[in-house]
Amino acid sequence: MAKDRSNRDEYTGPLRRLLMGVILLCLLGIFLLWRIDSPRVERFRAQVTDQIMPNMEWLMAPVTGAVNLVRNVQSYQRLVDQNRELRSELRQMQAWKEAALQLEQENARLLDLNNVRLDPRLTFITGVVIADSGSPFRQSVLLNVGARDGIIDGWAAMDGIGLVGRVSGVGENTSRVLLLTDATSSVPATIQPSGQTALVGGDNSAAPLLDFIENAELVRPGDRVVSSGDGGVFPAGLLIGQVAEDRNGRLRVRLSADFQRLEFLRLLRHHGTERVNDPGNLILPEEDLSQTAPAGDADG
Repeated sequence: MAKDRSNRDEYTGPLRRLLMGVILLCLLGIFLLWRIDSPRVERFRAQVTDQIMPNMEWLMAPVTGAVNLVRNVQSYQRLVDQNRELRSELRQMQAWKEAALQLEQENARLLDLNNVRLDPRLTFITGVVIADSGSPFRQSVLLNVGARDGIIDGWAAMDGIGLVGRVSGVGENTSRVLLLTDATSSVPATIQPSGQTALVGGDNSAAPLLDFIENAELVRPGDRVVSSGDGGVFPAGLLIGQVAEDRNGRLRVRLSADFQRLEFLRLLRHHGTERVNDPGNLILPEEDLSQTAPAGDADG
């Protein structure tokens, strides 16, 4: 067995060396052939390429597929990065959108405050709502203006449309406004166009009750409710809301002010209505009337 193996090695060794030499010579010949700059050799190379390349497509298919796969992976990675950037930009745009909407709403409320028509004799101070009561049993809000700004207890508070409540506590830098919806709130009102007087009383609901109406038969849902000025607490003519009827048939007031979005409130400077204690200042005595009568009337 050892002899057969040694004989086989004696024959295979030279064959391997011969085969490697032939391969090297072929490669060297191909190299030299491709390096020769001759028209005839160029035509030969073209013919060889035309004959070999179509038959090599099946061999190049895996290489081409691998290259395409690498390119697709790179393209997918670029798409992932772009998608991540677009999502980040979208989040930023959404934040800017929310900020723009808030500014738009704030601008609309400020415009509403400027469009409120008030008695020219009334002046006002605008405050920002910084907190609410947070309790279902007390309806009030806290403003960032107080005694340093000249706020006085009892002044009326309005938003951009209608009456909200009255000041019911003043600090140095803040003040509290008791809302019309609070159970302790009662506002004398006039119902237009019938002219009936009533009392708007809060009951911790969104629509305060309308009580003590002179003649309820003259009141219709949709009638306008304004402050009457009785009691000297509120100025007369401030819009409160419209008459509405609940399921139980009781008359209520659908408030004009937007109590769900109280952000800016206008506090009206109102020092009470002028009281007349001496009727003589308005009506002259009879002797004065006779003295001031025309001469013709006295002769008659």
